[in-house]
Amino acid sequence: MAELNHTIVLSHDKRAGAAYLAEVLALPEPAPFGPFQVVETGNGVSLDYMDAGDGAEITPQHYAFLVSDAEFDAAFDRLTARGQQYWADPGGSRPGEINTNDGGRGIYFADPSGHWLEIITVPYGG
Repeated sequence: MAELNHTIVLSHDKRAGAAYLAEVLALPEPAPFGPFQVVETGNGVSLDYMDAGDGAEITPQHYAFLVSDAEFDAAFDRLTARGQQYWADPGGSRPGEINTNDGGRGIYFADPSGHWLEIITVPYGG
């Protein structure tokens, strides 16, 4: 069975984007690898941040992270301490709310390059 190993995340500033994700999710400090700043997740998948280039337009992508209840609480506290906006839905129509989809909790928020990040405590359909 195939497994996702890594994905490249275009960023206006690869160091800032990778550091932001690692800090919010309490992941290991990003490591340089070639032109990338690599963020390793708990299941061995990495997000490899790469500079998009001067003036390059970035098409926002969506990255969802399954976290425990304690990890959700800690990440939520870090986000709110930053004054970070968040939404209960991917359309952004429920600002400042936490969703309870599938009996868990989840929020959406934007990273420094505008990528739509999501943390959930229960997988969809779970």
